[in-house]
Amino acid sequence: MSRTFEDLIAEAESVSVDGWDFSWLDGRATEARPSWGYQRLLGERLASASAALDVQTGGGEVLAGARPFPPAMVATESWPPNVARATELLHPLGAVVVADPDEPPLPFADEAFDLVTSRHPATVWWAEIARVLRPGGTYFAQHVGPASVFELVEFFLGPQAEARKGRNPDRESADAQAAGLEVVDLRSERLRIEFFDIGAVVYFLRKVIWMVPGFTVDAYRDRLRELDARIRAEGPFVAYSSRHLIEARK
Repeated sequence: MSRTFEDLIAEAESVSVDGWDFSWLDGRATEARPSWGYQRLLGERLASASAALDVQTGGGEVLAGARPFPPAMVATESWPPNVARATELLHPLGAVVVADPDEPPLPFADEAFDLVTSRHPATVWWAEIARVLRPGGTYFAQHVGPASVFELVEFFLGPQAEARKGRNPDRESADAQAAGLEVVDLRSERLRIEFFDIGAVVYFLRKVIWMVPGFTVDAYRDRLRELDARIRAEGPFVAYSSRHLIEARK
């Protein structure tokens, strides 16, 4: 017997969304991964670094899986639950976690790192990245690209014509160069996502809070009911994430 709308909603509202582990969605949603394998490439770069900074590390899960760390390994994070989670995970591995508001300036000296990394940063402060990188140092990151998962965003918010223009990889490349960095690699992909039940949608929107700002079940209950009925009648709700890999040197 299929589970009711209310049952699925209640379950998804009650589960913790701390950290950046999406394993709760196993069997309930799928997302194709970029072909380049960011975590593997990150590990290769960390292995040859002497001092590295991971910006907006989330709960530290991606960084923790990319060891070995260089002699000096620092991570920043702004959201208090993730700061605590990252500290618990990364401190035993030899990384220092710094609570930082994700606004300039970064709390580090000029030319402090030969590698700065980030996976899915909410904002990118290119001048600050260039400032803390040593000459010859590298910024290596996977960014969320334009109109990522906007099929879902626009289901709840309606057309987002201006927002679709943001996070353009060519514009980010130009901004990096304006800050004094040379872009040596830039790759983009769009990747299929499927949500198999309405609970998966609620969990995703609670966790990725910038998708539908201010999302709550009560505020969007009617649209959630519509989407639940659509999934039951037509099958998984399909959206497409957008990702780009960028590597830039000072």
